[in-house]
Amino acid sequence: MIGIFELDEVANAPELENLLLIDCLNFAFRFKHRGKTDFAAEYLSTIQSFAKSYGAKQVVLLADKKYSKFRKDISPDYKIGRKDKYKDQTEEEKAQVEAFFEGYEKALELAEQQYPLLRFSYVEADDLAAYVVKEAKHKYKHTWLISSDGDWDLLLADDVSRFSFVTRKEYTIDNFFELHGCDDPEQFISLKVLQGDSGDSVAGVEGVGAKRAYNLIREHGSAMDIYDKIPLDGKQKFVQNINNSGDLILMNYELMDLPGFCEDAIASPDNNNLKEMKEFCECLR
Repeated sequence: MIGIFELDEVANAPELENLLLIDCLNFAFRFKHRGKTDFAAEYLSTIQSFAKSYGAKQVVLLADKKYSKFRKDISPDYKIGRKDKYKDQTEEEKAQVEAFFEGYEKALELAEQQYPLLRFSYVEADDLAAYVVKEAKHKYKHTWLISSDGDWDLLLADDVSRFSFVTRKEYTIDNFFELHGCDDPEQFISLKVLQGDSGDSVAGVEGVGAKRAYNLIREHGSAMDIYDKIPLDGKQKFVQNINNSGDLILMNYELMDLPGFCEDAIASPDNNNLKEMKEFCECLR
């Protein structure tokens, strides 16, 4: 784990020129894995250290609140596996989880005294990050995403990078293939659409794993290009599965394409959410 005073080793960014986005709940699990439930002061001080290390002119906190209404409306099974994981918890384990979330809310309350917090009911932090990157990254020299969630790499660009406090790696366009087995975020979303995401309970096309998906993308273009070409020629079972998966491909785009559907996801519970997000981004810097 990274200690508070080790973070200056992570990057040497120009002072006060960058935007720092914090995946709040994801970041809080850093403390949960260390068995902490009272971590508000350390939570804030670690964010402050990240801000210093990455030359942040602006820090924005992004937090989930319940589940994504947009994605649950599309697929009721979205992330159902995570819920199932906790159904057999002991009373002691339930108490530990409750204590952690109480500590998390206190940490957010403290951090919000210094940094703006974006949080809407039934909206995921992933969509908030996608929207802020899309609408505000041009105002800063570089945007840094602080999260261990690889889905956030869909947002990477020459001026957008991610740091994972779990792997202690920086995820950039330059090392994208090394870390994801494809060339860029555009290919990454096609890869995810075709192979699915078991962590989010999103099914892919049967028989299409990461390597085969990458080869299909190299041959045909994006997953949407593949959809447009259905039926593909070929007698292989996986080709027939693709030909029978047009609706699945379209649904998976809605479930996993953060840049493409973040506005829909933010507005789904309440149209006013999008207005607030737009006003917030206009006021940045």
